[in-house]
Parts: sequence; C-alpha cells; structure tokens
Amino acid sequence: MVGTGAISRQMVADFALVSGATVTAVASRDVQRACDFADEFGIAERHASQREMFGSDIDAVYIATPHVTHFEIASEAIAAGKHVLCEKPLGMNEREVRELSARAVDAGVFLMEAMWMKFNPLYVRLIDLIAEGVLGDVRSVRAAFGAAFPRDDSSRWKPGGSALLDQGIYPVTLAHMLLGRPEIVDAQGTVGPDGVDVREAFTLGFSGDRFAHGASSMVEWIDPSAAVSGSDAYVTIAGGFWWASQLTVHHPLPWAQRRQEVIEVAREGNGYVPMLRAVVDAIRAGALEHPLHNAAATADIYATLDEIRRQIT
Repeated sequence: MVGTGAISRQMVADFALVSGATVTAVASRDVQRACDFADEFGIAERHASQREMFGSDIDAVYIATPHVTHFEIASEAIAAGKHVLCEKPLGMNEREVRELSARAVDAGVFLMEAMWMKFNPLYVRLIDLIAEGVLGDVRSVRAAFGAAFPRDDSSRWKPGGSALLDQGIYPVTLAHMLLGRPEIVDAQGTVGPDGVDVREAFTLGFSGDRFAHGASSMVEWIDPSAAVSGSDAYVTIAGGFWWASQLTVHHPLPWAQRRQEVIEVAREGNGYVPMLRAVVDAIRAGALEHPLHNAAATADIYATLDEIRRQIT
C-alpha cells in the first residue's frame, strides 16, 4: 500500500476479504503514519518511502496518493517489476495513461486504474440486462457527482486537484461503458486561478444520435444518481450511482403507466472486493490487464476528459 489515507483504510480492510493476496507492506512519507497504519491493520513492513518498499519482496502495489503523484509512483513501481493497481485518476491526462500502459507492457507487469464501478456487481447485471435486450436500444445516459467539499488543506484544492478527475471521471466512464467513445464533446465549467477545475457540465454525442449528459463539482451538491434510457425501457440508479447496490428498471405500459422492477445485489465489504478479487485473479493468471478496464478503454476515457478540460480552461 502506498498511502495511508481514508481510501487506503477501506482498501486494506477489503483485501482481508479476498483470498490469494495479503497486504504485507505500507509506505508513507511520514514514517510514523506508516507505522500506525501497519500496527492497526497487522501489516508486517512499514517504509518511509515507496522506493524503499519497491525494493522489498512484494508482488504488487496499490497507489492511493494525490493525483499529481500517480504517474511518478506508478512508473517507479513498474520499473521495479511490481504489478500496479492505481487509484483513479491513473494519470493526469491521456498521454500519461498511454505512457504508463506502454511501460507496463515493456516490463511485463499488470497495470490497472482502480475503477471499482466497472466491477460492481450491479453494473455487471446492468450490462447483462442490456445484452438481453431488456432496454432495447440504449439511447442515452445521464449521471453526475457533485459535493460541496470543505475548503481545507487537502490535495483536491491544490494544483493538480480536479473535480473532473476525482468525480467527473465516473459519469464519463459510465458513458463510455454503455455508449463507446463519443464523437462530440461540449463542455462548460469553472477553473480557479491555480488551475484547479471546481465544476463542469458536459454533453457527449455518439453515433446514431445517442448522447450522455454529465456533471461534476466540488463546490455544490448535484444529485449523484444515474439513468440509462433505451427504446423499450429505462433504468434509474440512486446516488451514489458508482457504488450503488440497487437499480430500478422502468417498463412503460399503456396510458402513461409503467411497471417497476427493482434489482438488488449484495455489497461485499466497502465495495472494492469484486475489483480486488478480479485483479488478484488476473495477476495470478499472468495477465497484464483486465478486460473490464483495459488499457485501450482507459486511454479513450482520458481522451474525453482531456477534451472537457480543454474546453473549460
């Protein structure tokens, strides 16, 4: 584990529910924090730097540090021959994502962004519903994630912070999952003098007159739900849509009525377990990427994120 923040705490707890992998080391710039974290979770090794930890006998690393450090730390891990699961965003832009993917292939190690939403059993079920034709032809997607975060000393408010990369990445990823790569991007937003984008709204256009609406913000609340609309039915997912365990299928009936079908899935741990299990299985099988969130799909998402940021700056 690189980093000892809130996400690392949730992740190490979920690793305890996954067979075939054990968290054996943690690194932090503050060695005391690493020691406290290791003591709390029964982790044997604690290190004052990731470089020191990458020189030890570990197989894979999970990176949960501020956005701007991901490329450098992931590069170090790859160069040391370690498999990498990196908290989103994997990089600050498409170029960094593609560079990391190329380095991982050259080094023969696994690399994946920790986009847990794609592994959420609810979204696996949604994909099945679409494949079964329950929604008919999927025509549009709507999703947003906005929260009025306190203006504290956290990295989100410092250069490299980004509402789009931290929150907007979820609605963009959902649109890519269900509609593919957009042909048109239309965005507006607000960027502070330090280059931190604090809010954005965007419309993505796809072939066949399909579209997606999305928004993200760290200065106001936006309904964090999602909807997927098709020619025969539509699905609603309550907030936060990226970790939800329940969706409702709305089947239209005559006279403006509809039949509702609620589908619920079990949630394991903090919700990261399905992703962690899939990553462990992929690494043990010798895979260099996972088909649910492979390098090509990840880079395509960042191409869209780059264009949104270009339009709002």
